[in-house]
Amino acid sequence: MHEISGRWQLGLFLSLTTAILWGVLPIALKELLQYMDVNTITWFRFLIAAVFLGGYLVITKRLPSLSSLKNNRVLVLMILTVFGLLANYILYMMGLALTSPESTQVMIQIAPMLLLIGGVCVFKESFNTKQKVGLLTFILGLVLFFNQRFEQLFSFQGNYALGLFFIILAAILWAIYALAQKQLLKNFASEEIMILIYLAGTLVFLPLSAPSLVFELDTIGWLLLIFCGANTLLAYGAFAEALEHWEASRVSATLAITPLLTLIFMQIINYISPGAITNEPLNTTSIVGAMILVIGSGVTALSKNKTKIVLT
Repeated sequence: MHEISGRWQLGLFLSLTTAILWGVLPIALKELLQYMDVNTITWFRFLIAAVFLGGYLVITKRLPSLSSLKNNRVLVLMILTVFGLLANYILYMMGLALTSPESTQVMIQIAPMLLLIGGVCVFKESFNTKQKVGLLTFILGLVLFFNQRFEQLFSFQGNYALGLFFIILAAILWAIYALAQKQLLKNFASEEIMILIYLAGTLVFLPLSAPSLVFELDTIGWLLLIFCGANTLLAYGAFAEALEHWEASRVSATLAITPLLTLIFMQIINYISPGAITNEPLNTTSIVGAMILVIGSGVTALSKNKTKIVLT
């Protein structure tokens, strides 16, 4: 089983970096959807990340060796990792196109919670009373945040409910990716795993994309595209490296603040440029729900017993 380095300060810094980048990402992607379709955006994100990370690995002579994939267990883990993240990307974009940045980021918070539950089901990790309370608190926060959307959600009418369904699927696949990748760190460095994912994404989404749309971008469109591509490289690179130095539970607890960061960023943007991006209709109950959700997620993550993790 992979063991962490114990450098928790670095793990905390990398986790916070990931949270900030993921907090602003749905806002940038939502704007970029005005210029490109879902598949083309996803392809460019993987392409940009593959070019820069691949170039770095070539220069430093650290390209991954695929000899470990001859082991069937390692091969299965790699397939789960690649498929999980690729499917997460496209489903997340499909959900974002039908909802808002705030609702998308709140619902995707199910992902780190599923990662915690996966640690209980896949690894021999405990699930104590504090964690159960945290999980119930998280669910309460989720319900309160969407209090104005109950009719749409329960009747499953309109694009909004469909969009949240896509986000839930994206969250499940992200948890599968994260669990598989953590175990793969025993055989590959984090950057080796990520370059294989980026290359796979570039190949898989190319037939579905329209690269020529890049020639129709204005200055803002170019900036959004470059930012989203860089965000893909930096955020997942930081996340993968954080798992190298810190427990998955601690990383998940830090990522719990991501939806609050998105809410803050949205308020800042609309204060500077009113009406620039359509806001999720938020009332006091929704805001309180978002805060309760973050608290519940953090409590659940940080209440883990300090036991040795063993692969079952």
